[in-house]
Amino acid sequence: MFALPNALTILRIVLVPVFVVAFVLPGDPARLVAFGVFVIAGVSDWLDGFAARKLKAGSDFGRMLDPIADKVLVAVALMMLVAEGTFATHNPHTGNLSLLRLVPAVIILSREILVSGLREFLAGTRVSVPVTTVAKFKTAIQMIAIGAMILTPLADTFVPGLPAVTYAATAYVLLWVAAGLTVYTGVIYFKNGMAHLRPGPTDP
Repeated sequence: MFALPNALTILRIVLVPVFVVAFVLPGDPARLVAFGVFVIAGVSDWLDGFAARKLKAGSDFGRMLDPIADKVLVAVALMMLVAEGTFATHNPHTGNLSLLRLVPAVIILSREILVSGLREFLAGTRVSVPVTTVAKFKTAIQMIAIGAMILTPLADTFVPGLPAVTYAATAYVLLWVAAGLTVYTGVIYFKNGMAHLRPGPTDP
């Protein structure tokens, strides 16, 4: 249970409330802490898979907990960003684009819930749904977009010379790209999953 890959997965879950607290605290230092925590959690997602493969330390516990940790991190980050855009309408970097956060966030979270249900069902039939290359690319774009949006209030500091609205719009475009890939990979997962629901051919 406490092998290195599982420890990294548990760390990712523990970091979620730390991220929330840092995100809601006022001030640029707190926002930088929130971004740093999000990056550490995101990197740990890659590290635990890498460690599991290299150390051959994969386990049923890790396979169960890893996708939960991923979804909790993404779901909480998206909800915090949507809430910030909804309630902080005076913020020129976030308020006028709150709807553009909400729609892709709903798409991404809905897909994660549906695919989780599919995986749970197929687990009972001993059928696995492997992660595709497109899904991995989607995850990378999604994490970059969320990280960029976390830093939106500090855009003038990190990207000097680029208008804050342009920076925010770029981050939103990336999130919409991730949402589009989310729909695409979700359809592929369901097509593959539905194939196992069809009855096989019967003898005449």
